[in-house]
Amino acid sequence: MEHLLNLSNKSLSLLSGKRNLLAFSAGVDSSALFFILIEHNIPFDIALVNYGLRQQAKEEESYALELSKKYNLKAHILHAPKFESNFEKNARDFRYSFFDNLMSNYDNLITAHQLNDQLEWFLMRFTKGAGVHELIGLEEFSMRNNYNVIRPLLQYSKDELISYLKSNKHNYFVDQSNFEPYYERNIFRENFSNELLERYSDGIKRSFNYLKEDKEALSNGIIELFQYKKLFIIGYNHTYQIPRAVDQYLKKLGYLLSASQREELKSETSIVFGGKWAVEVRENRIFIAPYSNETMSKKFKEQCRVLSVPSKIRPYLFREKIELSF
Repeated sequence: MEHLLNLSNKSLSLLSGKRNLLAFSAGVDSSALFFILIEHNIPFDIALVNYGLRQQAKEEESYALELSKKYNLKAHILHAPKFESNFEKNARDFRYSFFDNLMSNYDNLITAHQLNDQLEWFLMRFTKGAGVHELIGLEEFSMRNNYNVIRPLLQYSKDELISYLKSNKHNYFVDQSNFEPYYERNIFRENFSNELLERYSDGIKRSFNYLKEDKEALSNGIIELFQYKKLFIIGYNHTYQIPRAVDQYLKKLGYLLSASQREELKSETSIVFGGKWAVEVRENRIFIAPYSNETMSKKFKEQCRVLSVPSKIRPYLFREKIELSF
């Protein structure tokens, strides 16, 4: 090979000897990651969603099947329905539902997010109002449902990945939808992030490393004390950590807080968000559970009162028959 790109020790340790599934599209990012994994002898299979929107989608699917055959990998292919509106969200939901169903057979989902994706996310959140936790939206390692999501390419820009592919004469496809101006991400890509990375890539990489260190420092003291089904009890050291902790755990549960809701957490200790999630703050503890109007027995309510279980949390415990001994 003429040109190699290395994976971090963290990614290598998480992926080596595990059951890995690569989210593959045949584009620049996932094609580069495919061959990098091969070079590092990482075992993996691939999963591709064919949205059927472009003529080359058939060629991309054929390429995925060709690679899987050549390298003796399993290829999971799914054809998506036609989405009439809100394509980006519906496509993402469909794609991750596909991955979720497959992950019962795998330990790690590997995605090819790279430095450009990281910067685009940063700029989009920055213009809407966000703190450190929201600005650093992509992490090398995160949890989703019952599996890990690994993003080994966050330290590399798209230009570096293209250079790698061309140097090693690896095929890849260019998705023309990445240039369509009606997608918000493409507006930030075309007008801001691409040029910033061309001029200041080294400084931007350092800044993201510093921001990740700051994020870890701010999170220090936020501890998951108890979890069962969709009930979470979280410990914290300082009141400024409350919005960050609640935002972090509600994201795990599929709910995104607005800026006004995060502000509300600074002054309120008993809140229902979106009519779906109850959040109660009590003595350095945060309780999060689905909101419910379940009718409870008098005995159960008295037990909750004695044990100081927050009122908005009680109906979920009663409905799910969760032992109060927690």
